[in-house]
Amino acid sequence: MSIEKGDKNEAEQNFKVPPIMAVPTQRSSLRSVLIVATCTIAMIVNQSNSTAVSISLPTIGDDLGIPEAKLNWIVSAYPLSSGCLLVLFGRIADLYGRKRMFCVGSLWLAAFSLGCSFSKDAITLDILRAFQGIGAAATIPASIGILAHAFPPSRARSIAFATFAAGAPLGGAFGLAIGGVLTQLTKRSWRSPFYLSAGVCAASFVMGLVVIDADLPSTETDQRIDWIGGFLVTVGLVLIVFVLSQGEVAPQQWKTPYIIALLIVGVIFVAAFLYWQYHLEKQLDDPSVPKTKWNPPPLMRLSLWTRAKGRVAVMMTVAFLQWCGFLAWCYWAQLYYQNYKGYTPLLTVIRLLPMCVSGITCNVIVAALVGRLPLVWFMAIGTGLTSVAPLLFGLINPNATYWAFGFPAAIVAVVGADFVFAGGTLFIAKVSLPHEQSLAGGVFQTMTQLGTSVGVTVSTVVFDRVLRQRSADMGVILDANADGAPKAAQLDSYKAAEWTNFSFGVLATILALIFFRGVGVVGQHRKQIDDQERTVTDPISESKT
Repeated sequence: MSIEKGDKNEAEQNFKVPPIMAVPTQRSSLRSVLIVATCTIAMIVNQSNSTAVSISLPTIGDDLGIPEAKLNWIVSAYPLSSGCLLVLFGRIADLYGRKRMFCVGSLWLAAFSLGCSFSKDAITLDILRAFQGIGAAATIPASIGILAHAFPPSRARSIAFATFAAGAPLGGAFGLAIGGVLTQLTKRSWRSPFYLSAGVCAASFVMGLVVIDADLPSTETDQRIDWIGGFLVTVGLVLIVFVLSQGEVAPQQWKTPYIIALLIVGVIFVAAFLYWQYHLEKQLDDPSVPKTKWNPPPLMRLSLWTRAKGRVAVMMTVAFLQWCGFLAWCYWAQLYYQNYKGYTPLLTVIRLLPMCVSGITCNVIVAALVGRLPLVWFMAIGTGLTSVAPLLFGLINPNATYWAFGFPAAIVAVVGADFVFAGGTLFIAKVSLPHEQSLAGGVFQTMTQLGTSVGVTVSTVVFDRVLRQRSADMGVILDANADGAPKAAQLDSYKAAEWTNFSFGVLATILALIFFRGVGVVGQHRKQIDDQERTVTDPISESKT
């Protein structure tokens, strides 16, 4: 299957096809392993920065006097900033150096992680969390580009991406575990995980300087950056995610005038971004149009979403829905254990610890089979199993043993995150041109980060509405902070939130089954591949359905 005409034109006009230029001819096996380890550590830190805070939310709320209804902003601020900047930073990394971007991002993360640990009030913590996310926006797309160029299509690339992908669920589980332990057992309580994150980021910075291959000059002839597009998409996404995060806690909730206004403005900015990208892409593909400062290459070619017969768009949607369900389940599961069951952070960690074992096992499975099984197996099985976790919590009996609901949920929750991330990153890397690997990876990451914000936000809306309605049915009118709700109303609210998360997973599974049938293997187990030909052809293998 050949790539679309516009993609081929871009390859011919803006990319000089070289012989395996980005892969060093001399690199020890140890250094290759360390490159993968460095990028994987960055992914682990990125995910743990969300979940470590999530497990500490009740403690943070008590310490800083933040009502439960407003705690979700501490979680959402991080993926808000990182998700909104991934596309722009991916483009910058492709042009000016992935190693350079990775190191700058790691150093930035270390600085603002340390800053979060000194927060004295909710506003300061929210702002620093947003700045912390900017570092992740720099490191993650750069990591994808580093791996794509360090390992040509081969079994080594499959293992590298599978290991990197495992960093997402492992980081989530690691964040929950270490966050709970440090919050409960250390003198600095919830501030301790930020100290640890700062130290790991500093180590990642040093490893990046030492082991990652030196940046080579970009092979694009046109290296202008679409700053207008970057401004439009960043502002639009920031406004939309802000509204989603604040709509339920605003003075008049979703009827609040500034919530309505900001949502409309955010949608207008995103629509303007899409139109601007369409306009730039048409001008780029027309050789008669002279190059000026007003028509740089688009930040994100809209045709990227149509590649592989539109399956790229489906992959992005599945990743979005998967993260909506997975991390929202993590969010509500730990709140259920701590706020409803009354467990300490450490006891909560113990109940979520099977996620670590399951994540490691999934990584081994993906590395062994990603070059042998069709993509649909990973996508459908992964999303289907992950959706079982919120289903179990939607049906949970608080009086039942942990082994009936909690344990199987913790085992299967992480499967989809591992399978979808590994399959998705390999798929995106194979349909992307060599000079846009970090950009394409940034778009994929944007969808997962936005999924985190949207999943937590939507389930929070459901939780709050059900809590107030069920409390009113029992004769209890809650105040603005929803304090004093009956236990039965709380349980129904937790279940309703988890049913919402279950619906995300089911929809992702349906999309995977429908659209990825016929897509072949995305990983590689052949040792020799003609890289130059794959620069200008769509490598997705398709079989007859």
